[in-house]
Amino acid sequence: MKSNIHARPKLAIGTRVSIDGETRYFAGTNSYWIGFLTNNRDVDTVLDHISSSGLRILRIWGFNDVTRKLATGTINTGADGLQRLDYVVQSAENRGVKLIINFVNNWSDCSGMSAYVNAFGSSKESWYTNSRAQSQYKPTLLQLSTEPRCKGCSTDVIYKWATDISLYIRSLDRNHMITLGDEGFGLPGATSYLYQTSEGVDFVRNLAIRIRAWILALSTFIHKAVRDLDLL
Repeated sequence: MKSNIHARPKLAIGTRVSIDGETRYFAGTNSYWIGFLTNNRDVDTVLDHISSSGLRILRIWGFNDVTRKLATGTINTGADGLQRLDYVVQSAENRGVKLIINFVNNWSDCSGMSAYVNAFGSSKESWYTNSRAQSQYKPTLLQLSTEPRCKGCSTDVIYKWATDISLYIRSLDRNHMITLGDEGFGLPGATSYLYQTSEGVDFVRNLAIRIRAWILALSTFIHKAVRDLDLL
């Protein structure tokens, strides 16, 4: 049964997306590092190149977590913190570039889930069900994670987490599109690693949470799948 993430404007039809009244397949790119640039002119230059190339969608990182355990949760809203992300959003908006903002990383780069584990204990696999970690994570969202995995877990773990967080986002803003950020594990059609659910991800089941609510982040999976099929 499909989870019902309640009604919202229809912004996507299959692989076509509506942007500024135009519905078609839009190409995009990834720049995880743009929010780490310290000079606004550098940010503008990057987005000028992206815009002039005809790309309309940009995926960025919205996190840069500390690795040490803090006595209290701290959010850096200063000039070297969220103000860097604020400027990227402003510059992108001025150029008509739409952002997919990711707010946690499955991997240890820039800390990601490991920062929550350091602060609240437990393990990365239990991050999805750790109430203290989730209460800190919820205020940050739009792309749920970079390549979420829960190795050895039931696919129920990520499925339920993705459903709950999507419903939470919808309660705050019914118009935003949401992406899980997964790699596509669990597709039918073969038995190799990429098609298995050993990483706790069932792409087909997760897609059914609400097809029209999601933009699918499949570039990593497609590259791996093509390589796996010896097409590269």
